[in-house]
Amino acid sequence: MEDLTLTLTLLLLGAAFLAGFVDSIAGGGGLITVPALLLAGFSPVEALGTNKLQGLFGSSSATLTYARKGHVDLKAQLPSAALSAAGSALGALLATVIPGDIFRAFLPFLLVAIAFYFAFKPNMGDVDRVRRLSPFLFGLTIVPLIGFYDGVFGPGAGSFFMLACVALAGYGLLKATAHTKLLNFASNLGGFAIFALVGVISWKVGLMMGLAQFAGAQVGSRLAMKNGAKIIKPLLVITCVALAGKLASDPVNPVRVLLGF
Repeated sequence: MEDLTLTLTLLLLGAAFLAGFVDSIAGGGGLITVPALLLAGFSPVEALGTNKLQGLFGSSSATLTYARKGHVDLKAQLPSAALSAAGSALGALLATVIPGDIFRAFLPFLLVAIAFYFAFKPNMGDVDRVRRLSPFLFGLTIVPLIGFYDGVFGPGAGSFFMLACVALAGYGLLKATAHTKLLNFASNLGGFAIFALVGVISWKVGLMMGLAQFAGAQVGSRLAMKNGAKIIKPLLVITCVALAGKLASDPVNPVRVLLGF
């Protein structure tokens, strides 16, 4: 679908800018852009594929901004990024085999749990904490696992990367945010490659939204570096709760269907 009215075009541009801003700080940009694409008349699979394309711009924008300020070493993290991309590509390949209803049913509960973790965990700040996994083991196991999830389903992947970076890698919130953006960029790239191969991407719309998301990510990442945990923590909690609410309220959510809501 390429022919859009001016109103829909402005809607998509605004959604992409806002998604880039939010995603560069707390993740969850897909909560904004995927519904916007569906509202514009795209099919679900085309919306997901186009979202991967425009998401590349936002995640790369934020990653470069954080890297320039020394919050993430791109060269040192390249192996982890490659594993994230590989996991996502595999997930996208298997997306038609693994039923998405499994993730759709349990994801809202997981996101609420993440929100509670960040909301009530004491001494949650920008200072690095105790590392529970070595960088090698973290990159070899947790990163491709979350990347796989991002490829096969997607919503909340940034929040899972964030939780893992804080709880397992021992990063402070700002450093975790910076590393999350790199890993999320890589997983976007892996999923994008598969969607491009099967031809479900609207290139014109994806590139247009990508430029808006790039700008939004620039604003968001600079704000995060300026304010640190003061803005990252509350926005992360709000994003997780909002994404959980959106998924739980979906009429096709298996839990709602089972309970007859």
